[in-house]
Amino acid sequence: MSDTRGELEVETLLKIVLGLIAVLLVIEVLEAILGTLASVFGLFVPVIQLAIGVLIILWLLDQL
Repeated sequence: MSDTRGELEVETLLKIVLGLIAVLLVIEVLEAILGTLASVFGLFVPVIQLAIGVLIILWLLDQL
């Protein structure tokens, strides 16, 4: 088994985090624009945000 910990550069990690933030912003904008659909799918936005947060935590703890 090769140890790949630390091979990811800080700039790459920053791009990943900024990309996830951009996804969240797009979801929030779509929710604001499409209010009727957001009421139907309103439960999914926090679930997606929670899933992204859990993925970040698992990745930082090197469990992913």
